Amino acid sequence: MDVQGKKAMLVGGASGMGRTTAELLRARGASIAILDRPGTDGPEVAAALDGSFHPCDVTDDTGVAGAIDAAAEALGGLHIAVNTAGGGIAKRTITREGPHPLEEFRQVVELNLVATFNLNRLQAWHMSKNEPEDDERGVIVNTASIAAFEGQIGQVAYAAAKAGITGMVFTMARDLGSVGVRVTAIAPSLFSTGLTKGVTEEFAAQLTKDAAFPKRMGRPEEFARMVLAIAENPMLNGSTIRLDGGQRFAPR
Repeated sequence: MDVQGKKAMLVGGASGMGRTTAELLRARGASIAILDRPGTDGPEVAAALDGSFHPCDVTDDTGVAGAIDAAAEALGGLHIAVNTAGGGIAKRTITREGPHPLEEFRQVVELNLVATFNLNRLQAWHMSKNEPEDDERGVIVNTASIAAFEGQIGQVAYAAAKAGITGMVFTMARDLGSVGVRVTAIAPSLFSTGLTKGVTEEFAAQLTKDAAFPKRMGRPEEFARMVLAIAENPMLNGSTIRLDGGQRFAPR
């Protein structure tokens, strides 16, 4: 896909990897819509990119549908969807206090897996209405995590949710192949965004000691460049791509 002139939606695009991806796609000639929670820097980010902002809580099914419709209308279509919203908790399956609260497990799965599927089904519907370009109508890029493969102690809910995203990608790519919509996921290791952005160099070195190379946290621009590579290469489909410097999480 030639990114120039395409319509791109960034869910979680007000900060971190989503914001950096929005900036790169805009620099390559795409039009941008930012979807993120109210109270974020979304309006300012969108304005700086000559785009539009649409407040969105990804766990609000009705609100998500409205935000996606509004974003697609503002863009005049939808070709590229990048979904980075999500989060987790640190809690073991059992502790001295008792078993993992079931409601908290459900909340993490809702935030990461169910919300991603809801976004995907609505984004794919808008993409299916595009005129094909070299038989392609759109591409969806989801965010998984290397925790999907080597979840650490206390990541049982988060790892399950992210593993669900990796399991969903291939089947959804098959579902949408007939309409020319690709579906992929990126599984990052630790990146310098959000809670990890301000950690010391010494602590960062400890967190990434199991990486092959480079032995550091990822940079948001490296995630953005992977999204761009996926968008531009039509043979990238149905896969979860590890973006981790060869890191394999230790148990803790």
